[in-house]
Amino acid sequence: EVPLVESGGGLVQAGGSLRLSCAASGYTFDDYTIGWFRQAPGKAREAVSCISSSDSVTYYADNVKGRFTISRNNAKNTVYLQMNNLKPADTAVYYCAGDWMHYCSAYEGDFVSWGQGTQVTVSS
Repeated sequence: EVPLVESGGGLVQAGGSLRLSCAASGYTFDDYTIGWFRQAPGKAREAVSCISSSDSVTYYADNVKGRFTISRNNAKNTVYLQMNNLKPADTAVYYCAGDWMHYCSAYEGDFVSWGQGTQVTVSS
């Protein structure tokens, strides 16, 4: 497993933006696919986005397409999730997850490493 640490969460008004970061501590993760998941209170965790190790495959959930952008900087061992035009429905704890694979997955069971989560709160 590669330790992952999320940052960048916070409180923002509807229509605002946040950029989440997922950093790998002490390892390079060029061959690591990274996914973002979120869990709102009382709801199941859901997949948000994913970027493959090769950077050639990305995935976005339908409810974030056109608003969220995932990218990675392997030199900094970091994956970013740029979130624009945020809505109150985006309020959740956001987790990044990773595994040694060369494809993207929306299934959390495919990921072995998980961060501790970062809270995103969008006020109306």
